Amino acid sequence: MNRPALLEFDEALSQLLALAQPLEGIEQVPTIDALDRVLATDQHATLNVPPLDNAQMDGWAVRVSDLHAGKALPVSARIPAGAVPQALQPGTVARIFTGASVPQGADAIVMQEQARLDSDQVSFDVVPAAGEWIRRAGEDIRSGARVLSAGMRLSPQALGLAASVGLATLPVRPRLKVACFFTGNELVMPGEPLPPGAIYNSNRYVLTAQLRRLGCEVTDLGIVPDSLEATREALRAAASSCDLIVTSGGMSVGEEDHVKPALMAEGSLRTWQVAIKPGKPLAWGEVPRPSGGRAHFIGLPGNPVSSFVTFLLFVHPFILRLQGAQAAPPHRLRLRADFDWLRPDRRREFLRVRMNAQGGLELFPNQGSGVLTSTVWAEGLIDNPAQQAIRSGDIVDFMPYGEWR
Repeated sequence: MNRPALLEFDEALSQLLALAQPLEGIEQVPTIDALDRVLATDQHATLNVPPLDNAQMDGWAVRVSDLHAGKALPVSARIPAGAVPQALQPGTVARIFTGASVPQGADAIVMQEQARLDSDQVSFDVVPAAGEWIRRAGEDIRSGARVLSAGMRLSPQALGLAASVGLATLPVRPRLKVACFFTGNELVMPGEPLPPGAIYNSNRYVLTAQLRRLGCEVTDLGIVPDSLEATREALRAAASSCDLIVTSGGMSVGEEDHVKPALMAEGSLRTWQVAIKPGKPLAWGEVPRPSGGRAHFIGLPGNPVSSFVTFLLFVHPFILRLQGAQAAPPHRLRLRADFDWLRPDRRREFLRVRMNAQGGLELFPNQGSGVLTSTVWAEGLIDNPAQQAIRSGDIVDFMPYGEWR
């Protein structure tokens, strides 16, 4: 029997992402609660940041023209942060603190370590340049400037930037609702007795955590019995309330693999044999909702490493696209391989590696698709072209796990 040709990784990813249309709707949420949400519209400043010239450090506000090295000047004011200062009197200096507004007439700050206070007279060891240690109004942000762009996932620092221009709420895309379930009568949950022939369901923990890290609302349907009707029922339940269904396992053609026939009975299915290792089998489809519309479906392999890697490569960018996020390909670092990989596969390989103290990459010795230890030990993946051997000293493409935050 002729097997269908394997689909190249780039083509499979392109076809999958072409199917993802961003969810409609905008929610207004408090800025403090918007971490990792996807911004729906550009945000602009309505004020300068800082709003006024202010001191970069504790010291003395001065007129440069009044200063001569060693000359003492009287103190005419004390200006803490938050105070509205009077103009600086000619021939005097003002004590000023970090963040305080610079008084009119002052044109420099002298740091306190370069001045000596004797009673109410201050003498200076240096004569500063005009503008020294002053933050100018609008130096960081000008009123009207765009401060945050639509499509970005909001980081802690982005929330701080929004707060700095007074944005108490932010418009964000709706959270993606994702259902997941896992097939296999051999699966049991940690904490339960482990009968002969059974395994603990590690994929449930990995997959649900990956989904939650992306800000999804997760409906975990747990372990579904190995039967066609139970699998069809799980698909119907998931589609009724979710935007995306992700499963792990049950995608082969054996008598106990029911996901494919269940999906074909309930909706539509497209399967790919993707030319990657680990993670060759991948399926996409859709399940109609009783109320109208559809839920997307992605079926991942059952082997733990295959499921983990294909989630990063396919599901992660697909979810970002559904969320309306700007989804750039993972950034690659060109680093030195400190190992030999002399028997490459005919498929494109994603090897688990980590950096060593010399700045090179070490390879986990067992690259099997069931060795979940390798994913914890590693710090990222090498993207190795098909049939390409690696020799110690070669420069390779390294993708840190942080690229899939």
